[in-house]
Formats: sequence, C-alpha cells, structure tokens
Amino acid sequence: MFDKAGETVSRGAQDGAAKLLVGIDIGGTKVAVATAEIGGRIVAKRKMPTEVEKGPQYTIQKIIALVRQVLDDSGAARPIAVGVGCGGPLDPDEGVILSPPNLPGWDAIPLRQILEDEFRTYVYIDNDANAAALGEYRFGAGVEASNLVYITVSTGIGGGIIVNGRLLQGIRASAGEIGHQTILRDGVRCKCGNRGCLEALASGTAIARRAREALASRPNGRMMAIAGGDLQKVTTETVVQAVREGDSVALEIWNETIEYLSIGVANVITTLAPDMVVIGGGVTEAGDLLYAPLRQAVGKRVFLVPLDRVKIVSPKLGTDVGVVGAIAVALQHLEGKG
Repeated sequence: MFDKAGETVSRGAQDGAAKLLVGIDIGGTKVAVATAEIGGRIVAKRKMPTEVEKGPQYTIQKIIALVRQVLDDSGAARPIAVGVGCGGPLDPDEGVILSPPNLPGWDAIPLRQILEDEFRTYVYIDNDANAAALGEYRFGAGVEASNLVYITVSTGIGGGIIVNGRLLQGIRASAGEIGHQTILRDGVRCKCGNRGCLEALASGTAIARRAREALASRPNGRMMAIAGGDLQKVTTETVVQAVREGDSVALEIWNETIEYLSIGVANVITTLAPDMVVIGGGVTEAGDLLYAPLRQAVGKRVFLVPLDRVKIVSPKLGTDVGVVGAIAVALQHLEGKG
C-alpha cells in the first residue's frame, strides 16, 4: 500500500532508493509528481500549478525540474521508469498528447520522447482515468477485484475499465469513455459533439449549469443565498450544501443527477458485470448524499447481473490517486501487462 504523504513534499525511508519509479499526474490546474518503490510505497511527493496560460513548453520544463526535485528528495539519481497520467485525447502507443481540452496549446506534444531524452529511462503515458483505474485496482479499493470499473465524476465524467486484471484500452486507447454514453436521446449538446451524454447531464459542470437554469425562473431559496446572490457563483458545492439545508429546488436538481448517474452506472454494470465499480472525483465529496441513493437507484435498473455481487464503492487513494495511478501505469508496462 502507498503511504500517505504531506501536502507539498514528504520523505520516506530510503530503502531501495536506487529502484524508484516516478509518477506524474498532469491536470489543468495542477501537476503532482511522486517517487515510489517497486512495492508501491511513496518516498517523496511534490506539486505545482500547471499554469496552462504560459504554454506547454514552460509547463514541461517545470515538470522536469519537479521530477528532479523529488528524485533529489529521495536520494536517487534517476528512476527506472516514469509513468504519466494526463487528460485525453492522447496516444499512449506513441506517447503523444493530442489537444486535451484542459491543456490548451498541447497539440501533438511528444511528451514521452521529451521525458525519455531528459531522464534516459522508460516513459509510459496513459489517460488519467485509465491511470486512476489502475491505481485503485492495484493499491486502492480494488485490490481484491479482478474486474473493476473506475468512474470519475468531476468537471467531466471519465472512466477506466479493468478486465481480468488488464486495462481495457480499445482502439487508440479510446475505451472507457463512460461519460459519453447517451442518456437522453435529444438532451443537451455535449462538448464531444453528441447530445444527451452522461457528462453533459451529471458532471459537476452540468450540475451547476442545471442549477443556474432552475434558479433563473425560481431565484429564491438557499442556493442563491449560499452563492451570495450571484447566479454565476452557483456550483455543485452550492447544490450539495443547499440539499443538506432542505432546499427543494436543490433537492430536485440532485435527485435528477442521481437518476442520470444511475442510468450510466447500470449500463456499465449490465454490459461488463464487474466485481466492483469505484466512483471518485470531486462530486463524490457529497458522500452520503451520493452513494446510498445511487446504489438504490442502480438496483432498480440492473436485472441480468447479480447486483449483490457488485460493489459500488468510494475510492481509497484520495488526492494521491493521480500520482499513484501514474506509477501503476509504469508498473503495468514493466511487468509486461500492458
């Protein structure tokens, strides 16, 4: 299991420091980097803002410097391998980042080659949701599962699928786009181009949008008060807080969200029959407001899979899921499982 580390940098025992892996988690707002031993224990960890407005070359150079810092923290000259988790689209076979929406300007960036040239070691790149799925499977909630689906419900909705212990990649690593299954045939337009996607209906972004739409005609109530009277400051957190305070409009938005999510999760369970569905991401900070009603709603939609044998659980890796997942990506390839 991975040790919990401090917020900015932590140090662990230096045993096995010559055989360290590096995990890099690249997000739209922050980058986290960690070193870990082959057995998985984190030795050192640091993070920094992504500063996407300064362009990819600036950020990449900062990432390289951050990797060198955690290697120094760990007492190692260079890692045996580097794993990277990054929002897609990307090409893991070629190690190229292909214009992720949350990384403007990252157009056909050959990140693997850049990092391999810099550190003279193996570098493996995968979608951040795939990486998170591997992390939870190997070191988190799914350590006893053979078939696992990880769903992240945050700004968007993504997923990763583990089948018989192996990550399901699909053509050009495009499997696992759970957020882009159609839930409403003529629903709102999604950023992907389709209509009625799960992401367009139940992501954190979508929850806030639907709440603002409801408040435009019903402006009174706790949500508007919590947002200080500013409609544009209504967020998913606003909705959750108002639900806890008994606001009827917020409860309507939240119940609708649970319904949409239950359709998506039920579709996944009926199609893949996994041992476990791990649901993470920022929206899951709602805790008891999410998991209990979601399990109940899914139970009303799944009939052909023995649902009593499918666990719907929260993740165990917490804020470390990104770097742990990236390390799991490197381990998967080193062990010949990729």
